Amino acid sequence: MKLRVLILAILSISCGLIAAEPIALFDGKTLSGWTGPDGAKPGPGWSIVEGELRLDGKGGNLLSEREFADFDLEWEWKVAEGGNNGLKYWVTKVGGKEWLGIEYQMLDDQKHPDSRNGAKRLTASFYDIQAPSAKTNPKPPGEWNHSRVVARGGKLQHWLNGDLVGEADTNSEVWQANLAASKFRVKVGFAPGKGRIMLTDHADKTSYRNIRITVPE
Repeated sequence: MKLRVLILAILSISCGLIAAEPIALFDGKTLSGWTGPDGAKPGPGWSIVEGELRLDGKGGNLLSEREFADFDLEWEWKVAEGGNNGLKYWVTKVGGKEWLGIEYQMLDDQKHPDSRNGAKRLTASFYDIQAPSAKTNPKPPGEWNHSRVVARGGKLQHWLNGDLVGEADTNSEVWQANLAASKFRVKVGFAPGKGRIMLTDHADKTSYRNIRITVPE
């Protein structure tokens, strides 16, 4: 455990974050720190089994109670065969109606039909905004993947199973052009650089564990 913390600290420094102790966003026992949209109770589709947070059935989206701007977030996940889900960050309520943010796509790239809509919909993409810039290595459905998102001063990194597979600068013209070509182009105030973490409900079986975040001191 001490070695793992040291490695995370070194990686955080290399990405411009000040080393700090990771915060467990999921304690493996309760949904403490999480809520449904607008403070609603999470749906019955969410359950905790053997230290895993599982979605099976109607659960609705889960939102962190805390907001984050710069961070180093990691988690493990798996989807069922043909499954689709996502983790969103910098989530805010846009237009007073929708909880939206940048989505780290989690998909069965081989069998889910969304994979046929282009590389911007594949696992580890900035969903519908930017495709991975390197070859990805997602594990087969039913096996655990390790993902990581680093946000620092508007610059983003997406990692998958130890590999850096995507980078973006939300202050750049390239990002603005990609955003303007996406489904979020009319969402005024989308991903303002700070917001909540959201585990989405796309009606497919998904499991999470070891959700941790490190924030600058």
